[in-house]
Amino acid sequence: MKFAVIVFPGSNCDIDCYKAVEEAIGQEVDYVWHTATDLSAYDAILVPGGFSYGDYLRCGAIARFAPVMAEVVKAAEQGKYVLGICNGFQILTEAGLLPGALLRNSGLKFLCHQAPLEVVNNETAFTNQYAKGEIVNIPIAHGEGNYFCDEETLAKLEANNQIVFRYAQGSNPNGSLSDIAGICNERGNVVGMMPHPERAINQLLGSEGGKRMFTSILNAWREQHGAAVNS
Repeated sequence: MKFAVIVFPGSNCDIDCYKAVEEAIGQEVDYVWHTATDLSAYDAILVPGGFSYGDYLRCGAIARFAPVMAEVVKAAEQGKYVLGICNGFQILTEAGLLPGALLRNSGLKFLCHQAPLEVVNNETAFTNQYAKGEIVNIPIAHGEGNYFCDEETLAKLEANNQIVFRYAQGSNPNGSLSDIAGICNERGNVVGMMPHPERAINQLLGSEGGKRMFTSILNAWREQHGAAVNS
């Protein structure tokens, strides 16, 4: 299995994502610059956190027009796995791959701390190694993580089981609608989330709560391709 970590000017979690793939599952991984026009060599695309193009206009609004994003959309349409983390989540909503938008945190402050998350949907390619209802600790680090969508969209997310993570009861840090921390598309191969699983793959970092997102992706890919455990 081969991963791409997309790098925009201003990305600052690209190295974390690269190292997480190496350490958690030991698979091939490349940095891919925002001007790239071919992602056909990759099975999974990671869109990392940071401040793409400075986020001076609106988070993710400029990155959405980068040449590589046409390839990310194509990869999603082909059923490849796409994971957007923090700024990556914002970019995926701007690109129309996921519904809704990320607003300023309700307290108008940048937040950086561990966050307890409830695994709402453990049937995706990104969460199959978790138990439904399990609480995991994964850090957040954002100023615009307040998820919002209209009532019709929220009803569809609920009906289609597209809410993947919620902030655990009573711990919503940013005012997100319905405590939403991460969602997927209807097909389930695109996930966006504000917490950073790549920063939670080793107890030395304070938590291993994010490690199983990477093992889940590898497990799903192996099942899809009938690959041997050690391939």
